[in-house]
Amino acid sequence: MARPYWSGKIQISLVSFGVKLFVATEAASDIHFHQIDRRTGERVRHQNVASSAIERNPDEAADPVHKSDIVKGYEYSHGRYITIEPDELAHLRIPSKRTMDVAQFVDIDSIDPAFFEKPYFVVPEDDSQAEAFLTIRQALIDTGKIALSRIAFGGREHVIAIAPAPAPLSEKSAKPTKSSKPAKSKSTKSDAAAPLGLMAYTLRYAAELRDPTAYFESIKHHAINADSLSLAKELIQRKTAAFDPTQFTDGYEAAVKELVDAKLKHAPIPREEPAPRTRGKVIHLMDALRKSVNDTKSTDTKTSAAKATDTAKSASRKGPTLIKSTSHSASKSHPSRVAKPTRTSPKRKTA
Repeated sequence: MARPYWSGKIQISLVSFGVKLFVATEAASDIHFHQIDRRTGERVRHQNVASSAIERNPDEAADPVHKSDIVKGYEYSHGRYITIEPDELAHLRIPSKRTMDVAQFVDIDSIDPAFFEKPYFVVPEDDSQAEAFLTIRQALIDTGKIALSRIAFGGREHVIAIAPAPAPLSEKSAKPTKSSKPAKSKSTKSDAAAPLGLMAYTLRYAAELRDPTAYFESIKHHAINADSLSLAKELIQRKTAAFDPTQFTDGYEAAVKELVDAKLKHAPIPREEPAPRTRGKVIHLMDALRKSVNDTKSTDTKTSAAKATDTAKSASRKGPTLIKSTSHSASKSHPSRVAKPTRTSPKRKTA
């Protein structure tokens, strides 16, 4: 397991327990570029040098400044700085460096997705902290709430949302049966399908989000045609599917790999195909929606036919199956073919 990115405690009134945060994301790209001198093919490296050395002799290589001699500086006026030592920053008086003090709880869906920034895994510091950790986690699940707090790392203090770790996507995408409806858990036992952890999401400050009015106010209102709206809804329904993140890959990275492979093999360089000319033809919205819906219908038909063919092939591989006799059922379905019993007159008694 990787080293924790942050260690401290979560404080809720008089309740506190130790936790560790781990970064929940990682760079998955295999393509990394370096800066190369076009003339020599050598890698270009950058060094930290004093600006005065470059100003005095711009054509000569300046002596690099050693890493231990570099400190942070705050420019309080043009060209004038106050230097800040690393030790001074390390001892700033910020309570959230060690403690996430929960300020309030909010509904899960009350936060605009634009505020969410980066996810982290939250686990108990050790087994002695697990009871309080799991109790608060279950309470968040049962109430449908998330906790809001502050945390300081990475050179700033962040607003952070703490929520129960969600169930795996395979569990979410599973369709519930008709006899059971999804409902909020009221049991004190943890859901076995979901991991026993918490997630922490750093949030953007309100001042970091631009006012959308400046961008949306230029959109003029238009009357929406009812038929077009109906077709748009049908199109959305036909293209609706469970979210599977593995179906989405980085197309840009794939194109770069193709370019690199072509250069290594001295093959023709793949290039973007020119967009087809529309010749000034204006496509009506209704026609475009209707054609899109019809295209999805034909795609669904082909998919269903392919599935039926696969099912038939798999059935043929299983070999012949025994067919039960239908003589009994035939006799029931055709009563006229069954011989009727003859009536016999009762025998008379003799004296």
